[in-house]
This record gives sequence, C-alpha cells and structure tokens, in this order.
Amino acid sequence: MTGRIGSIDRRWFERVAAARLPGAEQVLPPLSAAANHGRLWCGAAAVLAVAGGPAARRAARRGVGALALASLTTNAVAKYAVRRRRPVVDAVPAMRRLARAPWTSSFPSGHAASAAAFATGVALEAPRYGALLAPVAAAVAFSRVYVGVHYPGDVLAGCALGAAAAAVSCYWWPPRPSPAQIRRTRVTAPALDDGEGLVVVVNSGSGKGVPGRLPAREHLELLLPRAEILEHGPGDDLGDVLDEAVARAADAAGALGVCGGDGTVNAAALRAAAAGLPLAVFPGGTLNHFALDAGTPTFEDTAYAVRRGEAVRVDLARVRDGGGAEVTGFVNTFSIGLYPELVRKREKLEGRIGKWPAAAVSFVEVLRTAEPLRIRIDGHDRVLWLLFAGNGQYLPDGLSPTHRPRMDDGLLDIRTVDARAPLARTRVALSALGGALRRSHVFQAERVEQLRLSGLDQVAALAYDGETAPAPDTLLLDKRQAALTVYSPAVPLDEIAQRARTATLAANRRSRRPA
Repeated sequence: MTGRIGSIDRRWFERVAAARLPGAEQVLPPLSAAANHGRLWCGAAAVLAVAGGPAARRAARRGVGALALASLTTNAVAKYAVRRRRPVVDAVPAMRRLARAPWTSSFPSGHAASAAAFATGVALEAPRYGALLAPVAAAVAFSRVYVGVHYPGDVLAGCALGAAAAAVSCYWWPPRPSPAQIRRTRVTAPALDDGEGLVVVVNSGSGKGVPGRLPAREHLELLLPRAEILEHGPGDDLGDVLDEAVARAADAAGALGVCGGDGTVNAAALRAAAAGLPLAVFPGGTLNHFALDAGTPTFEDTAYAVRRGEAVRVDLARVRDGGGAEVTGFVNTFSIGLYPELVRKREKLEGRIGKWPAAAVSFVEVLRTAEPLRIRIDGHDRVLWLLFAGNGQYLPDGLSPTHRPRMDDGLLDIRTVDARAPLARTRVALSALGGALRRSHVFQAERVEQLRLSGLDQVAALAYDGETAPAPDTLLLDKRQAALTVYSPAVPLDEIAQRARTATLAANRRSRRPA
C-alpha cells in the first residue's frame, strides 16, 4: 500500500508503538499469542457449548463456522492477492514483541479476521453472548498492532472480512429470528405455584450426551419442587406412563408435563389435547424442535411460564387412513420417501458444520442412491424424490427449515422435489449446494389446509416427529386447530441470568446435604 493511505497507516502504527498503556504489556501480547490458529475462539466455543444453553450452543457453532470461512478466505486468498511487508518493529519496545515474527503478508490481519468472524457469528445467534465477546475480539485485533506485526489498516481490513464471513454464513444457515418476529397466540393456563398440580413424565433415554445439562429430575426438582415426577425407564411402556400422568394431572386439576425429545413430546401432546390439559414441555432431547418453536428452549423458560400461567395456542396435525380412522398425529413434521434418511444423515453432521451445510451434503449423498417415489397427491399422479409436511408454515423454504413464526395458522406446509423433470437429480443437488434450492423449478412448496395421498402401496412406512409407523394405501393429512395449550413465557427470558440462578440453586442444595 502506497500514497496517502499508506502514509496514514504508518503514522498511526508509530503512534501505537510509542504508546505506553498501563498493564497492556502483561495482557495484550499473551492474548495475541493465545489467538494463534484460532485456539482462543475454539476454547470460547467449547465453554459456550458446555456451560451455555441452546442459544449458546447455536452461537458457538455459527462462530466456529464463520471463523473457518474467514480463515480460509484470509489465508488462501486475501494474503496472496495483496502482498504487503510487515511493519519494521524497531519502534516497538522489545518486551511487546512476539517470540516468532510472522512471515506471511501483513494484509489483512488473520487474527483480526478470526476475532471479528467469531464474535459476529456468536452475536448473530445470541446478541448477549456476542456483547460479552466483543471486547475480547477488539483487544485481540488491537494487539496485533500493539505487538508490531500489523498496520492498523491490516487490522481494519481483517475485521471487515471476518464480519462479512459471519454475514455470508446466514445465506446457507439462517439464524433463528428474534422474539419480535415470532407471532405466537397468547392464552392463559393454570398458574401452578412451584409446580403444584403438575405431573411430569421424564423419558430417561432422551438427550444423552448434551453438554452442560443437569440430570432432568434434579433440574425439575430445583425449579418446581412441588411437581410430581414419573420416570419412564428402559423397560416401561411410554404410553402407559403418560396415561397414568394424565389421570393424576386431571384429578389435581393441574397440567401434564413431559421431558424428552420430539417423539416423546408428540405422544404427550396427543394425550394432553384429548384430556383438555395444558402441556408443559421441558426440552430433554437433542434438538427439541417443538420446544424451540413454542418459546421454551430451556427448563427455566417452561418453569417460569408454569408458575405464572402463561401459555400459547398450538395446532395439532393428524394423519388418517382412507376410512377416516386416525393413524397418528404430529406436532412438527411428517414425511414419506427420502426425507427420514436425509434428516438422519444431516443430524450426524450439523453439530460439526452447521445445519444448512450438513443438509446440503446429506441431500447430495441421499440422492446419489435414491429411487423415485410414485404416488397420487389430491388425485394427481406425481413422481417425487420426497414429500415433507410441516405442522404449520416453516421458514425458510428449502429442505432445512429452521422455525415456525406461528404454531396455530391452520396450515400444512407441503414441500416436494419432482423426479420427472430433466436432470432433476443433478439440478436439485446443485441448487442445494448453492443454497438456492427454494428457487429451483424441481422444488415446490405450498401451504394447504389438508392433503390426500393415495397409491402408497410401495411405501413401507411413514415418519413423523422422529418416529415411524406402517403406511396404509391412502392417507388424509389435516389439522386440529388450536387443539393444544402449551406453557410458554410471554416475554423471552435472559438465558445467562436464568442459568446463573439455576447454578446458584444447585449449589445451595448441595451445601444443605449432610456430609
């Protein structure tokens, strides 16, 4: 860089070199070294994943993904496109200098790019966590000038590149919307002080291996000490345990609670709606799609709503056979064809590379060995790769929807991928990899009140909310509008404050135990 901009850059570098900031020599050089190869940010992501809640885990995944994209762009492209000599460090005091001086191009700063990418990525998913990390990211970026290995312009360019990398990640992997964008219909439910009258079924097999999670029973006893807890063990029939809980909750004029994954929530929701009981969902699974959409991503959210009697209205989708008999219902999604296999493969990858990239990779892998599905939809013959139905409209369009803005819109979200179009498999794969599947002519999305499927004699099973069932020859999908009341806080809670409160309760409980 030459001319006026280069002159300004060198002048500001000299000012920083001459600066004497109290305590900076003890903090900034070690901080700069700690950020080598992204170690500082990977450590921060691990802390978020283990100590934080769902928002923290999403933020950690996006932060690491943005960091990887920024590092690749900076080190493989930008540094070779703009070759700039490192500053002369004679003016920098010796105690500040790094033990090993970098040899690559000075422009842009890779450390600044990684810091900005991680902090911005975290902030996109969880602004409060992003605010905590922003000063650390700024300190790392400034430290690169302070130790004499970058000009200020290198750092500013790195910060811009890192922030852009985080923003670009939203194209393939949109963040969850802010609470202001969610339109839940508020209703009232019984306010159960400390959980009195609440009967909770805990599925002991759900959510194994989720970092930072207290044992479900202990967590519930801390938050709602007067609730009754029934555990579903490996040898128990889930339906029998839920039926017993429904009877006890009805006798107490209280509510049914459930702790487990989406399949367990499905079974509880159908029974709660039939009995006219409000449902308290404690997210005990790995992904907890229903709990997230209902506004209860943590145990603390649900417990708060139970104590205050705050709830939302939710539709239930149902599946009936050709004779009108109900086969099952679903609270999240229904599918036939390839979608169950796609979801299984995606869930294995999304913890490492993010939901959208995992969906694209899984989709290509599944299509490679797929056989088309021949069925009739509302009397029209179709040849499809898959059919997906959501209980309410999911956003965004595509094969990796993330959220529902409403849970009582009375609609089924139907998505199909046509197998009869020319080069359909190739077009779908390219669109998925490019993040443009929702604009592909072979992909269709529509919202309907009901859907009739027939000619399913070659379909062995249907999938719903993570479970499977035999598929009859004809199916009718429709909605039971506003059939369920689900506890949900009217105002989103501060995840950091809630987790701190729970940790305090747990510490106090341990201190009261006899030695």
